[in-house]
Amino acid sequence: MTMEWLHDNRECATNAFELNSKMEDQLDNRAGEMEAFIRVAELKSFSEAGRKLHLSPSAVSKLVTRIEDRLSTRLIVRSTRGLQLTPEGDMYLVRARRVLDEIDDAERAVASGGKAAPSGRLRVNASIAFGLMYVQPLIPAFLERYPDVELDFSLTDGIIDLLEERADIAIRSGALPDSSLKARKLIESHRMVVASPDYIAKHGLPNHPDDLVNHNCLRFNFPLPLNEWAFRSPETGDRLKRTISGNFMCDNGPTMRRMCLSGLGLARLGRFHIQADIKAGNLVEILSDWTPQDEQLIHAMFAGHEHLATRIRAFIDFLVDHIDPMGNGLRHPD
Repeated sequence: MTMEWLHDNRECATNAFELNSKMEDQLDNRAGEMEAFIRVAELKSFSEAGRKLHLSPSAVSKLVTRIEDRLSTRLIVRSTRGLQLTPEGDMYLVRARRVLDEIDDAERAVASGGKAAPSGRLRVNASIAFGLMYVQPLIPAFLERYPDVELDFSLTDGIIDLLEERADIAIRSGALPDSSLKARKLIESHRMVVASPDYIAKHGLPNHPDDLVNHNCLRFNFPLPLNEWAFRSPETGDRLKRTISGNFMCDNGPTMRRMCLSGLGLARLGRFHIQADIKAGNLVEILSDWTPQDEQLIHAMFAGHEHLATRIRAFIDFLVDHIDPMGNGLRHPD
């Protein structure tokens, strides 16, 4: 009886050990699988991901396949043209990053007594004019304060999808999208129709929005309503829009400003971007009676969830603390 009892207990202990080992492997592998998937998604290559993770390409592929098998869905499409994420893959990527970020934040918080310093990679995408004038000058001071943050900063003026661009924060003007994104306002500005003194001397001033048809209006070449200029009658308060036309298009505000300064045509730009030019007399506001409330709000947008990574919160707080909310420049960093 005693031997049977010992045998049964040894078998139970062995089974329990094997079960615990499997559970530990599974828990470890979930995070490892996510890390492998994120690397493949970012690098578009199993080989490159393997080099980063010190694994063979086949081992990385097996980790990704394990996720797909468990979810019963395809996350990555493999073809001769490379690797592309499926819509489900995009969704998983966002959530996998969030899970690993929260694991890192939790460990740092516990290790530092609940006061973890911001750290890790932070991807920020800003519109070109605002990024150059307001964000870029603050980066050295931010990184001096938070040296463990790795800042990946890019500038574009087109529509941005946080999933597609792999961005943590997108800084954009205009109406907020109806989505799961959260936003924090950075400045209040407004758009102005302007021209250079040289252009006005050659072509005269439009007195009514309908006169714009006789002027060269500079346009953006991406699908935004920026080429449909909004006005409000100073007499009746009625709103009206005019689709403008001209012989020049570009994809960013700084180029638009330079072309306007050169006398090429009229442009509609944010006050924060051109107020120094107006003060210096290099640009002149026109149709000001018709654009009294052409509001331009600029927000920092980010994916909303309960536990926001400390580096995202710290960066947005830093911008709010050092950017004048009316778009009148920067406050000196501490």
